[in-house]
Amino acid sequence: MYVLVCPCILDPALRAEGITKPSDIAAFNRARERCRKFDIDMVTLPCPETLYLGQERAPGTFLERLNTPEFLRLLDQLVVQVKGLIKERGHPLCIIGVNSSPTCGVTSTYYGSEGDRPAKREERGVFLSRFPEIPAIDVTEFARYRIYLAAPLFSEAERAYNASLAALLKDHFFDVYVPQDAGDDSHSRDRAEHRRIYAALREALDTADAVVAVIDGADADSGTAWEMGYAAARGKPVFALRTDFRKVGDSEHVNLMLEQSATLVRSRDDLLAALRSPRPA
Repeated sequence: MYVLVCPCILDPALRAEGITKPSDIAAFNRARERCRKFDIDMVTLPCPETLYLGQERAPGTFLERLNTPEFLRLLDQLVVQVKGLIKERGHPLCIIGVNSSPTCGVTSTYYGSEGDRPAKREERGVFLSRFPEIPAIDVTEFARYRIYLAAPLFSEAERAYNASLAALLKDHFFDVYVPQDAGDDSHSRDRAEHRRIYAALREALDTADAVVAVIDGADADSGTAWEMGYAAARGKPVFALRTDFRKVGDSEHVNLMLEQSATLVRSRDDLLAALRSPRPA
């Protein structure tokens, strides 16, 4: 089991000068952590820009720096090389790319100004576009793998559903924190236990990359709603799973504030797609 990885994720020095931010390094590190945790091999792609322009280079678009017959021939050679690797190892889970890159962008690339089109386009870079059959995920999305599962947890049915959802997410290489495993769930727990559980859950929210919230029912569970609000206030993405067919209005499935602060999905498959699971459905 392996992923193809754009080389600057493992060696940021291969990027053009002056474009790497601390947030980029953090995303690269978490992507590597995810692969280590789930025993996913990271197989490095060649870097067309470094091979053609050298390691020390200024940023530039495809049209400015790379739109030459020589570079296109280089791409042809590299594609043959990568396809040979795939034939030897089997199909990868995905390609992990870096958005905005002229060669390795996933959903955005600096292609260059052309007519009335802007320099930045919503498409793959010129190298990754040579592999349309392989799913590609931007490294910042692949790095978002630590999930806090917010959900009601007071009945056997609720806890069983949470456990099955957590198992599904783990099968798709997400590291899931399940609050029902935090400790004492009896009605007789004391104030000290309340403080301990609150501190543990808030710490888990603080370290999570995203929240998955189950909001089935006539109204969302109050604890789940608090966790969603806390995550939204901290700037963390929230994915709200509602399989309940009931609606509270023509344009609302549940509370307006919860819907507007989250990405609402209606099934497990939709949730995995929204989370950008690297494992095919």
